[in-house]
Amino acid sequence: MRNKKSDAFIFKKKHVTIFLAIIIFLLLLFFYFFKWSPNEPLKIDLQHKPDFFGVTFSKKFCAELSLDWKETYLALLDQLHVKYIRIPVYWDEIEKNEGQFNFSDYDYLLNEGEKRNVKFIISLGRRVPRWPECHTPLWLSKKSDIEAQQDTLKMLEAAVNHFKSRTNIEYWQVENEPFLSSFGVCPPLDKSFLQQEFALVRSLDGRQIIITASGELSSWRQEAKIGDIFGTTIYRVVYNNWFGFVRYPIPNFFYKLKARLAGLTPERLMVLELQTEPWVPEGKMIYLDEKTINKTMSTQQFKANLQYTINLDFRQTYLWGAEWWYWQKKYGNPEYWQIAETLFK
Repeated sequence: MRNKKSDAFIFKKKHVTIFLAIIIFLLLLFFYFFKWSPNEPLKIDLQHKPDFFGVTFSKKFCAELSLDWKETYLALLDQLHVKYIRIPVYWDEIEKNEGQFNFSDYDYLLNEGEKRNVKFIISLGRRVPRWPECHTPLWLSKKSDIEAQQDTLKMLEAAVNHFKSRTNIEYWQVENEPFLSSFGVCPPLDKSFLQQEFALVRSLDGRQIIITASGELSSWRQEAKIGDIFGTTIYRVVYNNWFGFVRYPIPNFFYKLKARLAGLTPERLMVLELQTEPWVPEGKMIYLDEKTINKTMSTQQFKANLQYTINLDFRQTYLWGAEWWYWQKKYGNPEYWQIAETLFK
């Protein structure tokens, strides 16, 4: 006669074993996709529609790379022949002393672009592209939060009024990834004030305003209600303090589905920051060795990221890291620059 308790124990043990095996399998699958999967489109030919690619150009990032910003910018214009450029206007550069605005460097950028029929996105606000995200003038630290907001509006008004006569500006961008509170050295988001910023810029000029959000860490729903045009970031390989370098195994349809759920129609969609420079775990980019660079931005990954956004087929894609391509070229590795040359013909 069989022991029912013994049978029950064996049955339970088998189920626990199966459950643990499934968990281990799922964990291995997770680590494979996030750590070791190729993360590349099956076919890479970089064929794309005309006027699809643009770049972001940052004076501050040139300084971080010890590059002459005018030399680098003219190389983008005259060697790569870039025709679409996003320019972050840094508050701590244009208003070093309270109430005294100096836009001369940015006028230079726009003037040189105008000579070559370049179209621009002007990024304004306290939070604009490049670390530490919020580029706050020193004098603002003495102000209260309310006073800082009032000064932000004064800066926005001065900047829009200064630039709005230029016909080569296509869009304004107000603040950069404003809902991404986990990244950057910035005050907490005040959503009502963000809406006030957008309302102010709309009252000063009729051009459409871009709002941006993380491609991987945002649902896009809040941003879609505020901006006229939506610009996402897309990163394919990043660094995490717990897991080291991590690969995003995200298919194209993920972004398209998210756009649909957020109510974003195709004419409102852009990729405003595609990862085409290496991720820096710590320190500065110029100190990365080749092995570390290749973990996030080998030339193969560079091409794979480009093809990924071509396949995604939003209305335009702005590339992130053009200054670094020039730095690589200047110091002996022209491969990234040469790949980029094929994009802007």
